[in-house]
Amino acid sequence: MRSIFVDCNNQLAPVFARVLRPGDPPIAVNSEPFQSADLPRLLAGYDICLDDHSYMPTEVMAQCRGLRHIVFLGTGASSYMDVPALNGLGITVHTIKGYGDVAVAEHTMALVFACCRELARMDRAVRGGVWDPLESMQLKGKTLGLVGLGGIGREVARIARGIGMEVIAWNRSPRPDEGVPLVTLDDLLARADVISLHLALNDETRGLIDAKRLAQTKPGVILVNTARGALVDEAALLDALRSGHIRHAGLDVFHAEPLKPDHPLARMDNVTLTPHAAFRTLEASETLMRRAIDIAHRIVAALASEASGQRGHSI
Repeated sequence: MRSIFVDCNNQLAPVFARVLRPGDPPIAVNSEPFQSADLPRLLAGYDICLDDHSYMPTEVMAQCRGLRHIVFLGTGASSYMDVPALNGLGITVHTIKGYGDVAVAEHTMALVFACCRELARMDRAVRGGVWDPLESMQLKGKTLGLVGLGGIGREVARIARGIGMEVIAWNRSPRPDEGVPLVTLDDLLARADVISLHLALNDETRGLIDAKRLAQTKPGVILVNTARGALVDEAALLDALRSGHIRHAGLDVFHAEPLKPDHPLARMDNVTLTPHAAFRTLEASETLMRRAIDIAHRIVAALASEASGQRGHSI
């Protein structure tokens, strides 16, 4: 059974090498850039593919006849592939949860600070020769609304409370024991000075924050999204930013990635952007890569055991 890390980049290559252990199954590494149309060629002869956020279109993957497993390096595989459709092709998609909860939570709070204090905007101005200190927003005593209270949301809540914020949350399923007051989504939108999104993307959450829900928020609200871009209706977001109803947005995720330089979001002063980097810390990357290798190891071991059992049965 052969494995390939199909889109290893310069940052992950040394991490991948560092966490490999004796006895791990051999995993080929491709670090050359490619287009989706190249996948059948790259994956030919491989049973397992480790994928770091490359798109896997169903019509292309249907041509990868030997592939049986995709190990997606993260939780949001559905943003990059049609998981049920791939399952229908006989390809099992594995995701990795919990590896970067602290990293994403810290990045979330970094974006909250950057939005409230206009850090990126003033940095650009100073570099351009403009000395214009901007009035900003103090966080102590403000209300943070967490849309989603999983591992990342809980860590954000811990940090936010440490700087004196009131934290409320809405979650799709009850979480009464997390120590954060749970409210309805409507109540959260109406009360929060800062809203931070921490939901998985699926048919029920896609476009959850639409024009109607954005209209329920406070004028001058801060919106931060380190989860999935498609949780928010992009046209409605742009309208709310242009009108100033959303004072500032901190975005690490987008409907289409990478974000194009001529995209309207890239031209707005009241938006702070990062390139889907919230989970990128050395500590999180090491955990992520080790868990990915462990998944590949388990798949190989399970198939070897199954093959051994079949041989024994035939004897």
